Amino acid sequence: GIVLDRPGATRSGGANIQTIGREDFIAKVWEWKAESGGTITRQLRRLGASPDWPRERFTMDPGLSHAVRKVFVDLHKQGLIYRDQRLVNWDPKLHTAISDLEVQNPEVRGNLWHIRYPIKGEPERHIVIATTRPETMLGDTAVAVHPDDPRYRDLIGKTIPLPLVGREIPIIADAYADPETGSGAVKITPAHDFNDFEVGRRHDLPRINIFDKSACVNDNAPEA
Repeated sequence: GIVLDRPGATRSGGANIQTIGREDFIAKVWEWKAESGGTITRQLRRLGASPDWPRERFTMDPGLSHAVRKVFVDLHKQGLIYRDQRLVNWDPKLHTAISDLEVQNPEVRGNLWHIRYPIKGEPERHIVIATTRPETMLGDTAVAVHPDDPRYRDLIGKTIPLPLVGREIPIIADAYADPETGSGAVKITPAHDFNDFEVGRRHDLPRINIFDKSACVNDNAPEA
């Protein structure tokens, strides 16, 4: 495909994909396929590969595209696949999803930020969450504590007016919260963390995305 250097731009000429239109964009894809695919084919021939070349197929060949759609529809009708909202690895520069196989997760030394969340109806009381991603608090939909943690047992079921946002979120009991890590209370942001996503599914929490496709904070966040 076309490799992007910045959102909405092609490497070759800097043309904006949104402005050149679908038809011209598809033409550029085929142009790149002829160049790149031709190189691959020549290399295979030089290596001595001798497949049935007239049966070669490209992802965007009409027949192949139709066959793929038919298989997906058939599998869906048979109940073997389903459509749902899931988290994906998103590249905010290229504006595309990235396969798990293409993602490396290096360990880095970060900071653990401690934030006091107020307890509704108890003005003198707070619960402190510890997080390495303070910016995603804008999309929090719960705070989780371990069900056996005596420090927070009486808070389970109470709600929190989320700082800056004001949206009320519940304090839930979930074994995902590790009493030995941080404060033992963890913010749950189902739209921005794979573990949080699973917690959200278990507790039927809403998923609030606070970033746009370029990883800038979107209108789901308050002006403050």
